Amino acid sequence: MRPGFGGSAIPVGIDVQIESIDSISEVDMDFTMTLYLRHYWKDERLSFQSTNNRSMTFDGRLIKKIWVPDVFFVHSKRSFIHDTTMENIMLRVYPDGNVLFSLRITVSAMCFMDFSRFPLDTQNCSLELESYAYNEDDLMLYWKKGNESLKTDEHISLSQFFIEEFSASSGLALYSSTGWYNRLFINFILRRHIFFFLLQSYFPAMLMVMLSWVSFWIDRRAVPARVSLGITTVLTMSTIITGVSASMPQVSYIKAVDVYLWISFLFVFLSVIEYAAVNYLTTVEERKQLKRRGKVKEQGIIS
Repeated sequence: MRPGFGGSAIPVGIDVQIESIDSISEVDMDFTMTLYLRHYWKDERLSFQSTNNRSMTFDGRLIKKIWVPDVFFVHSKRSFIHDTTMENIMLRVYPDGNVLFSLRITVSAMCFMDFSRFPLDTQNCSLELESYAYNEDDLMLYWKKGNESLKTDEHISLSQFFIEEFSASSGLALYSSTGWYNRLFINFILRRHIFFFLLQSYFPAMLMVMLSWVSFWIDRRAVPARVSLGITTVLTMSTIITGVSASMPQVSYIKAVDVYLWISFLFVFLSVIEYAAVNYLTTVEERKQLKRRGKVKEQGIIS
């Protein structure tokens, strides 16, 4: 049973040190993070006599024999406690009954992303912590040191994103059947690096549009050259669009990169249509000229 059962809510302080952000997945709309999660509370049942006021430290084997907060990650998909070479769990008990419970966790959680400005987008993600069984009448979850409770490794970096900000906040969550629960938020803002997409999508699309314009300087009678060039650029643009779509979730709205690529595809497609139109109109005009020459010859023979 929790300390002080039947009385006021037990305060449980939390602080977090983020070791790394392992991955960001746009397709699955989630992120994976490794962190140290530390709990602080007081349980007078664990107090003991100590002449030098030194604490006692235990590993994970004692956890199943005492009460610990049942904090879980809201919207998490997968999570696990590291167990090499032993479970990465530490329990430290002080003579006055204060307890520090620390564990190293990797968690994958949902991040609701908006791709309407992709790849010029900025994503706001959060990892949410909450007690599963104890509502605010039994357990008060709070940041141990306020905004300083959230610490990050200086070397955290991502290949496609720049991490602009980390922040800690708190709030309440209401469940209709069980009541109000304290909830803590680890918020971070991600700004995408655009250079990769310039090299992989924007520059190739621009070059394909310029290459399709080369057909305007090719003799209209060189049918194989103009047709092969037009079809090649159309297929290349289709490949670029398919590659970008495959790395993105199937959202129902238009992204910024879609506008650019489809306008580029339209230019390439119109260059093929232009040759077809020119070839058709030229053929019609040549037929008219042949008919006129035939009529002139007939009139000359009659006269």
